Amino acid sequence: MDISTLMGLDSPFFLHNLHHILDDTTNNKSKNSEPTQTYFRDARAMAATPADVKEYPNAYVFIVDMPGLKSGDIKVQVEDDNVLVISGERKREEEEKEGVKYVRMERRIGKFMRKFSLPENANIEKISAVCQDGVLTVTVEKLPPPQPKKPKLIQVQVA
Repeated sequence: MDISTLMGLDSPFFLHNLHHILDDTTNNKSKNSEPTQTYFRDARAMAATPADVKEYPNAYVFIVDMPGLKSGDIKVQVEDDNVLVISGERKREEEEKEGVKYVRMERRIGKFMRKFSLPENANIEKISAVCQDGVLTVTVEKLPPPQPKKPKLIQVQVA
């Protein structure tokens, strides 16, 4: 598996947005059609938020490491009826102690976001999210498979 797959850069959602932006910039060279800083910030947030996705017989499970975050700092929602969005923000610790300064700062702060296109059999009415020990687990139950239609018996009448 290559890095673009791991980062979700080959997902239909990412490719659709990239194609849309490229079309806008080639068709209209004005400043209004250029990608905004918000778009690039969101793209960086998506790339910097790794996730594991598992498929079970009855559910899809999304696992995202979120060390140091409280459940109130995390937002899980469904957009456009089939896009699971996990987002939030990790803020810098406000230390007001006199004489304290950072010597090194490596932990990532700022906004994070991941978007996943859910398959047709995902039951968006049955989604649960649990954050425990810095790991967010979002479970999306699957819809039961459709029942095969039984043939309808038609009574033949005598004419």
